[in-house]
Amino acid sequence: MTAPVLQVDSVRKSFGTEIVLHDVSLAVPEHSATVLIGASGSGKSTLLRCINLLLTVDDGTIHLDGDDITDPLADPDQVRRRIGMVFQSFNLFPHLTVLDNITLAPRRVHGTSKEEAEHRGLALLERFGLADKATQYPDRLSGGQQQRVALVRAMAVSPRLLLMDEITSALDPVLVNEVLHTVRDLKASGMTMVIATHEMGFASQVADEVCYLSSGRIVERGAPTQVLGDPHDPRTREFLRRVHEAGRL
Repeated sequence: MTAPVLQVDSVRKSFGTEIVLHDVSLAVPEHSATVLIGASGSGKSTLLRCINLLLTVDDGTIHLDGDDITDPLADPDQVRRRIGMVFQSFNLFPHLTVLDNITLAPRRVHGTSKEEAEHRGLALLERFGLADKATQYPDRLSGGQQQRVALVRAMAVSPRLLLMDEITSALDPVLVNEVLHTVRDLKASGMTMVIATHEMGFASQVADEVCYLSSGRIVERGAPTQVLGDPHDPRTREFLRRVHEAGRL
């Protein structure tokens, strides 16, 4: 069996006296999607930021393709070149066109030529149905289109691992499906992903493993049919009950 792309072992993270992650461990095999679910404040976003080295862990280790990226000697910038991250707030540069947003990191960070970066950027835009938006500025796009551009931008650097943090939270319900369709396409292409989401239907469609976090701990994990359809832990059952009740309001 090949080693996982991502291995998180006994990671702890505190902010002051508040422990946000308690001994969190998970393994993400190549070409798989691990989906993190849980209430706000459960630690999902903090875990993603620890994986991307936006936060420093207090204890435990994180390995990317076998490399200990939590080693104090590890170069965070070099690590982030191997990881793509998409946030709920898009974070597109408003003064740059869509194509310039997508090609900025390949050119400035990875040293890709402008011609090569634009060729790949245009191919990705075509692949995800955004070719006609290449010369437009972000404020001319819908929220769903902006988030899809953010996904394309993350893919433009050919990441080994793609992290997504509640990428549909800022969208109107009518725009959510187009973003989720793009993520399903990425899943079908074999991208290795860790996704924090509050969309249970989406989790059931793309996840190979679902992890339910409560108060900074993974209290249940397994196949989506089991965790979402027949959860064992009472905390998972209560969370899903509240989610379903909110969806009926």
